[in-house]
Amino acid sequence: MTSPILLVHCTCPDETTAAALAETLVRERLAACVNQLSGVRSRYLWQGEIHQDDETLLLIKTTGDRFAALASRLRALHPYDLPEILAVPVTHGLPDYLDWVRQCTSEDS
Repeated sequence: MTSPILLVHCTCPDETTAAALAETLVRERLAACVNQLSGVRSRYLWQGEIHQDDETLLLIKTTGDRFAALASRLRALHPYDLPEILAVPVTHGLPDYLDWVRQCTSEDS
């Protein structure tokens, strides 16, 4: 059975941090592709207070087989105490693209 494709969301405090994380994830084959979206405004509850911050969102394409390693690496490198690491399963997609994600994140490649 082939590994499912995941789209992982991760917010970052700035463009520089986001770029460094994206580069590392692709270089280490934990992600096939990472989109970096600036201009995200987040409003959230943290330690009993409402906060608002401008952030950069990473959209990370990976597989279910690589998620644990990806999450562990993000957790180790991310500057936030509790980074957003949310995986959404991809239920449909261009088959050739999904195969490409699997190939790029294969530990055997």
